[in-house]
Amino acid sequence: MTTLGTEPLTATLRPMRLEDVAAAAAIEHASFERGWTPAAFRRELLENRVARYAVALVGGEVAAFAGLWVVLDEGHVVTVAVAPQWRRRGLGRLMVHTLGAIALGHELDSLTLECRPSNEAARALYRKYGFYEVGRRKRYYADGEDALIMTTESLRSPSYQARLARLEEELEALIPGSAAQLRAARDWEWPRFQAEGSSARS
Repeated sequence: MTTLGTEPLTATLRPMRLEDVAAAAAIEHASFERGWTPAAFRRELLENRVARYAVALVGGEVAAFAGLWVVLDEGHVVTVAVAPQWRRRGLGRLMVHTLGAIALGHELDSLTLECRPSNEAARALYRKYGFYEVGRRKRYYADGEDALIMTTESLRSPSYQARLARLEEELEALIPGSAAQLRAARDWEWPRFQAEGSSARS
């Protein structure tokens, strides 16, 4: 296992590919009780026309990933996960920021997500990116825990743009080169999906 350190991290952002699904599923199962299988990720990439998934590579290996669904003018955050050996290095922040960049590239107005009330680390990360609680879904998760519904203000508002600019500077110090990659992520080209379909996640 890689020892966590304080040295700046080198990471490469790009859209998720089919070749990434095994690594993504392994990270998913290390992060969540009911993680997706590689087949579920393949269905998302091949059949879900509103899905947009990104990965961060460290040393050529998938170290983190995140995904959202483009639904009208809103981006619904589906998942954010970081491999255990790369946590607390800024990759979680990088992936949430990447979703914001993707959303802006699609001219979306806001982001929404569900989060466990017990997941304090995730809630703190999302609050850093301007998410705030707007409701609760009772017994949303398989173990009966509720889900907090969180959303952002308009991504194009001056206040949110200022927040992103400040956070981008902070990320650049943690992960040099990330600022340019985040700007480029707004213009990523996405693969043409083979068929229409709905998400595999339930």
